[in-house]
Amino acid sequence: MRLRYTLHADDMLVERKIERAWVEAVMAAPEWTEPDPRWVGLRRAYGRVAEAGGRILRVVFADEGDGRRIVSAFFDRDARRL
Repeated sequence: MRLRYTLHADDMLVERKIERAWVEAVMAAPEWTEPDPRWVGLRRAYGRVAEAGGRILRVVFADEGDGRRIVSAFFDRDARRL
């Protein structure tokens, strides 16, 4: 699966000290996904990052042709699997 990062996503990864490898791992095998309740067409993928103390990384993305567009990513303190 091909991942494309928006400029916003790239900026947020740097600002939040999130490695692309972590985003790619969550996208390859998310623990769970759900539609984004605010933005039609966007989805959220969640996964724990062992290298970040087991914190849950939320990756906001959109399916796009042959890949996915990464919109943003951050560690989600309030994430709970439904």
